[in-house]
Parts: sequence; C-alpha cells; structure tokens
Amino acid sequence: MGWTVGVLDKWAGLYTKLHDGLDYIQNYMFGSVLGVPKFSKLQPNTQTSLQLAKSQDGILTLIDVGVILDLDTWVGKVSNSCMFMAISDFYDIHADYKTRLVLRTRDSKSEVVGVVFAAMDLLQNYEMQMIIGPQKSAQTEFIVDIGEKAQIPVVSFSATIPSLYSRIPYFIQTTPDDHTQVIAIASIVQAYRWRKVILIHEDTDYGNRLVPHLIDAFQDINTNIAYRSIISAFATDEQIFEELQKLAMMQTSIFIVHMSESFGGQFFLKAKQVGMMSEGYAWIVTNGLMNVLESLEPTVINSMQGVVGVKPYIPNSQKLSNFITRWKRKFLEDNPENEKAEMIDFGLWAYDTVWALAMAAERVGNLTSSSYKLKTDGNATDPFGIGVSQAGPKLLEEILKTEFEGLSGKFQLVNRQLEPLAFQILNVIGEGGREIGFWTSQYGISRDLNFSSESIYSTSADQFRGIVWPGESTTVPKGWVIPINGKKLKIGVPVQDEFSELVNVSGYCIDVFKSAMASLPYSIPYEFVPFQRDDGQSGSYNDLIDQVYLQKFDAVVGDITITANRSLYVDFAFPYTDGGLWMIVPLKKHDESGRWIFLHPLSKDFGICMAAFIVTAFCVWFLEQGPPDVNRGALPYDPLRKIVYLTSEIIPLTYRKMASSILSKLMVTAKAPLSSIY
Repeated sequence: MGWTVGVLDKWAGLYTKLHDGLDYIQNYMFGSVLGVPKFSKLQPNTQTSLQLAKSQDGILTLIDVGVILDLDTWVGKVSNSCMFMAISDFYDIHADYKTRLVLRTRDSKSEVVGVVFAAMDLLQNYEMQMIIGPQKSAQTEFIVDIGEKAQIPVVSFSATIPSLYSRIPYFIQTTPDDHTQVIAIASIVQAYRWRKVILIHEDTDYGNRLVPHLIDAFQDINTNIAYRSIISAFATDEQIFEELQKLAMMQTSIFIVHMSESFGGQFFLKAKQVGMMSEGYAWIVTNGLMNVLESLEPTVINSMQGVVGVKPYIPNSQKLSNFITRWKRKFLEDNPENEKAEMIDFGLWAYDTVWALAMAAERVGNLTSSSYKLKTDGNATDPFGIGVSQAGPKLLEEILKTEFEGLSGKFQLVNRQLEPLAFQILNVIGEGGREIGFWTSQYGISRDLNFSSESIYSTSADQFRGIVWPGESTTVPKGWVIPINGKKLKIGVPVQDEFSELVNVSGYCIDVFKSAMASLPYSIPYEFVPFQRDDGQSGSYNDLIDQVYLQKFDAVVGDITITANRSLYVDFAFPYTDGGLWMIVPLKKHDESGRWIFLHPLSKDFGICMAAFIVTAFCVWFLEQGPPDVNRGALPYDPLRKIVYLTSEIIPLTYRKMASSILSKLMVTAKAPLSSIY
C-alpha cells in the first residue's frame, strides 16, 4: 500500500506540469479499467517476434520484454527498428537456443504519465520479465519504482540518471553516463585557457541534472561560470530570441550548451539570426546533440557550423558498416515517407541491449517456464495487480555479467552502466561532424587512440586537429569580446601642436601597448585619440592625465613620468624599463696592437732623441773601425764598449780620449750639447 501511495504521489506532482494532464490521465485510466488500453501495440512487430520462437524440437521458453519508446521521435523510430533487427540477427545465429525474447512495444507519446500507464498495461496483460526504456530520463524515474516492485530489470539505452543506478538495483544503463562527458568538456576549455564560460541548458529534468557535474568540473580547472542561462521547455521563438540578445550583450563569448535534439535545433537557428555564430565566439555542446547530429535538419546543421562537441566513441568496423547498410535499406522500405535515414548512436546501443538481454535469458534458461510467471501476493488493496517475478533477480545478475563485442564496441557494464572506451571530439563542418581528437580518462586529450607506455596525460590544444570556429575562422576565440552594442576603448596619446585630423600614431610606447593588448587571452578593440586642448594647442602631460580622471579617455599611452601627485588621480602601469642608476660610457674600438702598449707613455721627442743616439752609435762604430792590422789582437767586445760609453754618457767630453779616430771625437763633441739639453 505504501508503494502504491508513493507512485500516486509522483503522478499527482506531474499533473500540474501538463497542460492536458487531467484529460490525458482520464482517457488512459478509463481505458485501462475497461480493458481497452489506448496504446500503440505494433502488432506486426510482435508477430515477427513470435514467429522467431520456433526450434527443431519445438521446446521453447518465451520471455516477454516490454519496450516503451516515443515513436514520434527520430530516436524512437530508429531504436525500435534496430531492436527488431537485433532479435532477427541474434536468433538467426543462435537458432539452437531454448529461449526467445518477445518484444512488446508501447508508444508513450512523449508523455511522462503515458510511460507509467504503458508499464502498467504491460505488467497487467503480459508476464513481463524485463523492460527496455523508457527513452527520456524524466520518464525513467517513474518506471524504476515499478521495476523494483515487480523485481524485473529496467534497462535504458538512452536515459542517464546517475542517482538512479546507485539507488535502484534493478535499473541498468546500457549507455554511458552523462557525468563522464563533463570532464571531456572541461578539458577542451582548459586546453584553450578560457577562464569564463556561459552555461546554457533547457529547464527540464534532462537539462538540470547535468548542471551540478558541470559546475564541479569547471571549478576543478579554475574556470568561472559567468552566467547560467536557463531556457524554459515551453519557451517561444520570441523568448529564445530575447535570451540570446541578452547573451550577446555580455562580454564572455564561450558557451556550453546542454540540450536535447528537439530543443537544440531551434536554439541554434535563433543564435545564427542574432549573429552569435560568427568569428570570436565558441560553442561547445554535449552528447545530447552530437549523438544525433547527422539526423538533424540541414538548416539546423548549417546554423551549427563551427560548433565543437563530444560524444562516446564508437569504433568503426566492417560489421558495423554492413549493419548500417542493411538497416537503411529496411528502414526506408518500412517508412517510405522518409527521404533519408541516418543511423544514430542510440540505435546501436538499443541493438546491443537486445543482444545482452537475449544472452542473459539463455543462461537463465534452465529455469522452468513457471519461474517466469509473476507471483502476486493476493493483496486486494493493490489496484494494479502487480506481481513479483521469480526470475528477475537471476536475470539481473546475468545481465550484469554479460560481455561481448557489439556494434557499438565492447559491451561491458561497470556499476550497472556502460563504460565508454573514449569520447570523440567533433567539429561541425559541412553536413556533419569532423573528428578533431579524443579524450580518455587515462591520457586526456589525444589526436588518436594509439598510446604507448610513454604516453602521459595531456591537456594541450596542440593535440587537436585544425578546428574551424564559427564564422569559418581558424583563429582561436579569445573568450572575451566587446558586446554587440559595446564601444571601443578610447586611448589618449600626446601630439605636437597643430596636428592634422589624420595622425599616424607610432613609437616605442605605442609598440609596447599594442604588444601588451595582443598578449591578452581575449580581444579588446580600441582606438587612439590624439589629445588637444580647446584652443587647438597640445596640452601638457598633466592635462592629459586629467582626461582619464574626467573619464574622457579610458587610458593614455606615452612617455609620462610617474609622480606622486599624478598617482592620486590615475593608476600607472608598471614601467616597461627597470629602475636604478645607469652610466653612459663611450664605446672604443678594440685595439689589436696590445703588444706595443709599453711604448704608449713615450713622447715624440723621446723617440727623436733615441733615434739620434742610435745614429751616433752607428757612426762611432763605423769611424772607430781601423785597418785590419790595427784591430788585430783587440778584444772582440772592445768596440762595443767604446760605443756604449761614448753614446750614453751625459758628459761624453771626459771620455773623448777613449776615441781613437778624429772623426769619432768630433761627433762625440757635437753630441755633448744635445745630451745636456735632454
């Protein structure tokens, strides 16, 4: 009774959110009471499943599996066709199996209440052992309580609710959890060093659940969410347009978008009309849009040019290519109103989900057919008559142990959810997404998945292939732009008297200012405004400083001296030259004649005197040379002794008698006055 009241309380909370809730519930309730459920039962598909339940010995155990989808959506249509192809393919290969899954499909009409009554219809009219679906997270939250009550596994390939698989043991996600993608998104922001982002999401259960995880991921990389835009699920085109115009007035140009495919397409069409899909902006979307990118309308894809997004990586294989070819052919045959058919990831996960359930059911095949019956406790107070499956716990155990290579890659459940191999990072170009890199929890951002033992965790943007940003720009957005109605910064510069209107602003200070602005992680448009007083003359630096204080200029650039008085009115940037005491000295050319440096102190007069002494010595030596017979027997150094004495004595007259030649005596006598002078 307590469980029944709890479910009814949840339904009561939904009634206020539905415009036609009362009529909708009344129709379904009376339909159920009268035994005429108003659901789309898809009898042809059910008959196909029953026809497969044949074997050579005729002994088979049929296992009813409920399928709840929104068949009016592309995800629902594709997933439904993929699941019935999975049944056919699986039992064609495993014809000897003793069990057969029988899919019982119901269309919930995209309504939360419709999902609940669809589940009740299945449980009342069939011996349901497993439920696949529902399609949306908000719908799943109401089904898992029913699954827990009946002890049957509820398996979802599209809904991701982190709190449910940890709280409800019978809930299984055969799709990667949304929480795992937020770290990949944060890594993209970290790679480009964006410090502020704007978060945009729809005001639905799907849109709100991921927000806390995104906030935590951005806090870990020191990125601030400057603004959070929450758009109502019932917002009109005019309301979306107004919200985008408000975002365009902001300075932050990096947007994180978390929306479903039905809402995201409408949003980006309006974003392009506002002019926000142009150069300088960056848009990063979650897998809610990237998983179904190829199936969106061409006009929507055209409006998303330059968008970057993440999605779980599904490796290419020949098996996958062959299946997609077969699926397209069959889908277009069954749905001739569709002009094209594009496979989406949800279809592949739905296919693998059916295979996993079929494998698990076969391993539980040793149970008798009565073990699959729902056992009721005879409680008359339970108006729904839900029993308890005796095979449910065993089926749950076998599903969690199932591992195989499916179309989407390796199927392996970790903590009751599918573990992704990696996240693929795509750039929307042309008619779809182009792969620009990958993200893994072990190695971070990488260009491919070929890792070695030396690979390390990377957050570098160099790992990405070339990205084309909005506006067909290859320049990485700075993350900060002047709003659409914003003005350029007015930078005052000093000029000479009587300047003309066309002034070429240049100089070292200007170059330093331009370099500083270019090094900023965001773009700031500015213009130089020459400063002139009202009388047409150039003002002083004090007058120029006053213009900043009076808010006529946003800043001034020039060789302005920093003084205590000026600092009272404006703030100065740090000087671009170091302070201190400097000396200016002449630069001399390097002299390679260092070997003669000892002669530098000698004057020219001294050189002339030395030359005279040398000439005198030579003459004395020459004149003192007598005939060979005269010099015979003399000492070898005797002439040298005479030369030294006669040429070096200050008063050489006293030594004239040492000279043997008259000419030598005459020369020595002539040298005497010179020696005295020197």
